[in-house]
Amino acid sequence: MLALIAGTGDLPPALVARLPERPLVCALAGFEPAVPVDVTFRLEQLGTFLQDLQKRGVSRICMAGAVRRPQIDPTAIDAATIPLIPKVQAAMAQGDDGALRVIIALLEEAGFSVVAAHEIAPDLLPDVGVLTQAAPEDWHKADAAEGEACVAAMGAADVGQACIVRVGQVLAKEGPDGTDAMLSAFFEPYDPPIADDPLTYVMDLGAAAVETVTKWMSGLQDVPATADDGVLFKAPKPDQDRRADLPLIGPDTAMRAAEAGLSGIVIEAGGVMVLNRSAVVDVLDAQGMFLWVRPKGDA
Repeated sequence: MLALIAGTGDLPPALVARLPERPLVCALAGFEPAVPVDVTFRLEQLGTFLQDLQKRGVSRICMAGAVRRPQIDPTAIDAATIPLIPKVQAAMAQGDDGALRVIIALLEEAGFSVVAAHEIAPDLLPDVGVLTQAAPEDWHKADAAEGEACVAAMGAADVGQACIVRVGQVLAKEGPDGTDAMLSAFFEPYDPPIADDPLTYVMDLGAAAVETVTKWMSGLQDVPATADDGVLFKAPKPDQDRRADLPLIGPDTAMRAAEAGLSGIVIEAGGVMVLNRSAVVDVLDAQGMFLWVRPKGDA
């Protein structure tokens, strides 16, 4: 029997829809998934929760969806969880990837097999290639290489899985709030305070002129592209245990990338899931943007 420990977001319902039999859906208290929940548990009663899964005949566990680290109430820890506390504390003290490794090891020690979301739904991992009508230009390919190096460095520090790159420059890195938040915050509308601060207005005009010259020198001025012609690059962390927290994109990501003025999205082949692929491609095609499923290390 399969138990799905479901977090927030669109991935848990997508997995449930693809399974021939409905799994036992479990959720950490405070993180209600977009699918009916059978069992809610607290981290302070993790030992009791695992015993309950064993009694129900669960042999496999899949973790999918977003979950933030909860605050632990020491007074709520039950007897069955006390032996697990050192490992729970070790997980809470590490970054996301390190924490998941500890949790996966704990589940395996309890006798469960941990399966990845893409093992349940392999169609979520698209094949290598450009999936849209538009295709990346040479400078986008160079930006993708820069993005790969950036995400590799971020991942080595266990701090993120995505970045925005434009003409060889990393403009933004994914933070704790995720890719969509990075995209939403990146290009916020801004009106220079002309009347209140004329000097600032003049400086803004100067910055715009510098950007125009830079674009002309890079040979991009005649390229028909969206506003800033950058790319979103997304990939898993180096040596990441891909049974949990494999990165993904969906229609919301595509729409936010378009709103940010990017030219396209680049994802690592075999390392990033795509939810509702047809809708993602439709959004990008409508904006003249590309989706490139890029092999790791591609030149």
